[in-house]
Amino acid sequence: MVVKMLAEHAPGELRFAELRRLVPGISQKMLSVTLRSLVRDGLVARRVEPTVPPAVHYRLTELGLSLEEPLAALRVWAETHMPEIDRNNRLALADESSPSQDVAREDPGAPGTAAR
Repeated sequence: MVVKMLAEHAPGELRFAELRRLVPGISQKMLSVTLRSLVRDGLVARRVEPTVPPAVHYRLTELGLSLEEPLAALRVWAETHMPEIDRNNRLALADESSPSQDVAREDPGAPGTAAR
């Protein structure tokens, strides 16, 4: 989500507080850890203005911008498969709340699954 927000504002920069407002539900600590990791990986550039307090700006690097297409494809995949993922989660929760069974749930359409 952080990369997506930075991509939407590219080639411009966003300050830390702006990013925090744009990413729903993220804590200050998680945003800080995420940005630090993205900077270390070379996906995000960090610029500090020598003001009091310091103003810290973030922007995607060329490497970070190259993620736009693969992440868009991943979003499309997730949106397409979300009903199936939700169904699997509901089934798993139902299995967890029912009495324990030794037989694992199998996907009958999975390759290599033998019919019984």
